[in-house]
Amino acid sequence: MTACAPGAQARWPALYAQGDRSVRTEAFDAMVTGEWELADGVWQETDLLLWKPPTSWFSVNALFVPGSGGGRRLRNWYVNFEHPACRTAAGFDTLDLTVDLVIAPDLTGWEWKDEDEYAHVRRLGIVSDTEHRAVDAARGEVLAMLTARSGVFAQAERWAATAALEASCGVVQQPARSSSWAPHSHAVASALWRRCV
Repeated sequence: MTACAPGAQARWPALYAQGDRSVRTEAFDAMVTGEWELADGVWQETDLLLWKPPTSWFSVNALFVPGSGGGRRLRNWYVNFEHPACRTAAGFDTLDLTVDLVIAPDLTGWEWKDEDEYAHVRRLGIVSDTEHRAVDAARGEVLAMLTARSGVFAQAERWAATAALEASCGVVQQPARSSSWAPHSHAVASALWRRCV
């Protein structure tokens, strides 16, 4: 479990850091050559609470924003499909595979995001057939957890009520364990091809 507040430092591809969708395509094209520059970045706008089992091909992110009355409110859940985390001297590395799932705070609805980018990186060969099969399996796993309200979604109401405060204070407490809860700890800043610094 990782908490990240606005102002947290991260590193991501320099082209991607510019934020323009057309430049993101250039970042993918640069990846094919195997050469890209990492740039310093700063996490902005939301408090993030990230759950990432180390061998999973996804992370589940709870994004919080200021609420009425001065507190924080859960804006949405965000599932990022990515390589399993790899320990390095600098922290943990992972590779964002571009496709994401955006989920309503109350878990009643969801939509896929960046399917076009995923198709593009597949065409470029950045995501191999083996990786694609792993992503498809991870998609099924996440949708099953969401439908069954299991895993990190088993106690979604508790996360929505308490995690924003914990994230903004830098304190992460795991909810009471259930048979579907698999706690794992790591430090991963949320960003494309991310590396903690």
